[in-house]
Amino acid sequence: MKHALIVEDLPDTQIWLSRLAKMAFPEVSVTVADCVETAHSVLSVRPYDLALVDLGLPDGNGVEIITALSNLKTPPVIVVTTIYDDDRHLFPALQAGAQGYLLKEQPLELLTRQLCGILEGHPPLSPAIARRLLGFFQPSQQNAEKLNNRERETLGLLAKGMKVGDLANAMGITRNTASQYVKSIYRKLNISSRAQAALQAARMGLID
Repeated sequence: MKHALIVEDLPDTQIWLSRLAKMAFPEVSVTVADCVETAHSVLSVRPYDLALVDLGLPDGNGVEIITALSNLKTPPVIVVTTIYDDDRHLFPALQAGAQGYLLKEQPLELLTRQLCGILEGHPPLSPAIARRLLGFFQPSQQNAEKLNNRERETLGLLAKGMKVGDLANAMGITRNTASQYVKSIYRKLNISSRAQAALQAARMGLID
């Protein structure tokens, strides 16, 4: 690793991440960008071997930079460094091209080991993120068995964008009953949004 790009807006964290990069790769030179605009401006300065990208930036989302880095002729190893461990941040970052996802709350020594693993082909993932990914891609049969037939029907319609009133009309039930089905589905599947409901429905084969 010769050149690393750090995209981070907080000065103290910039220093901390620079230290992390140099601990993992002592010969690396570090370029720091504190926002999306600055990051775009330095992409053409030199090729980078490693990019550590925060997601919450003052002028936009780090996913935009991940996409730009992924589209370079010679893209670097892109690692998200963030405080966010939820699906709403994790999956868009991975879909944009991130090859690692590290939580800043971890000890510096652990983060250093995870970065060093890049040289051996190991994706740098915080343990909590690895568990989340494993849980997401596990067979959906277990989740399917948690729901009764009416709840499965409700989930399929919910994933298609129907609101509670539409669910009630489509299923021939009251709004209150439809609302109870939705609450039960969220509780049983441990989800909290329509986006997560759609993902679960797709995994269970309820929608295309």
